[in-house]
Amino acid sequence: MKVRLGDVCVKDSSGIAQKDLNGHSGEYPIYGASGYITSVDFYQQEQPYIAVVKDGAGVGRIMSLPAKSSVIGTMQYILPKDDIDISYLAYAMEYMNLAKYYTGATIPHIYFKDYQNEMLPLPSLEEQRHIAAVLDKVSELISKRKAQLDKLDELVKSRFVEMFGDPAANTKWQTKKLVQLGELNRGVSKHRPRNDPKLLGCTYPLIQTGDVSNSGLYISSYSSGYSELGLAQSRLWSAGTLCITIAANIAQTAILTFDACFPDSVVGFVPYEETTSIFIHYWFTFYQKILEEQAPQVAQKNINLKILSGLDVIVPPYYLQKQFDKFVGQVYKTKSTIQKSLDQLETLKKALMQKYFG
Repeated sequence: MKVRLGDVCVKDSSGIAQKDLNGHSGEYPIYGASGYITSVDFYQQEQPYIAVVKDGAGVGRIMSLPAKSSVIGTMQYILPKDDIDISYLAYAMEYMNLAKYYTGATIPHIYFKDYQNEMLPLPSLEEQRHIAAVLDKVSELISKRKAQLDKLDELVKSRFVEMFGDPAANTKWQTKKLVQLGELNRGVSKHRPRNDPKLLGCTYPLIQTGDVSNSGLYISSYSSGYSELGLAQSRLWSAGTLCITIAANIAQTAILTFDACFPDSVVGFVPYEETTSIFIHYWFTFYQKILEEQAPQVAQKNINLKILSGLDVIVPPYYLQKQFDKFVGQVYKTKSTIQKSLDQLETLKKALMQKYFG
């Protein structure tokens, strides 16, 4: 049997703003779009409930939250009626992908009236609890794999600091300008309009800022490409090039594993003999702190080639950098194994949700 979401749930609103939390402390948690904020001396919901992010970043995100807690006003409460397991409902609403209902260009938002007609399979309460328990186990394993990956990332950063110190507080190594350590140039996209279909194809990979930001250490896949005409108005960078974003999420870096083009919102760095792409990639993980301490006047939402060129980079002995590279390689192999397991678990969860809610 399937029922309308609006027939088995009711909506409630929160009028709590972030500023309303000042001066309150207690035992009752309050949550925002990113999760737990703080604990206060009041609560709005007596029973467990579903919270939906209705405004801003993360719109449509589903959270299953405990009794005697609250959310701030960018979220709304979804309260199930009788005979619905709260965890089952959370998974079902996650499967609905409520973000597809968002409206608003500047600040996206969704309304209960827009998704209340979503259809919800409603087996017996016992079966709901069984389904939720199965999905809980898979979700728990997914969380553990993600935590392992985060720990390995922290391990590499800790190893960097152990070997080279904090680059923002360098008192040990000589420094050179980034432009002295390798070729540093913006990507090229001369043709206008840039989205001319004649430029696109599958012959030459095209790397965008999002591909860099979402890649971690290495760029191993791409979502678009250039044709011969696209290549003619661009440049093909070699595998091993460090890509650096200078727009949107600035100073995000990743290393090409194949030859590729990219637009002028990405800068390519090809190291000379004094440094390595891996070392510079992890040096950039400290970039924001360095930028704030060395050049706070240019800490804007975008940077340019001139700013990048003038950055002071520590230059430890090359053999130490290669030792660090080897350590990173060992960690990367471990991460790859864990990532494969994570991918399989996420695929399993999607298949189970399709089975239960599709």
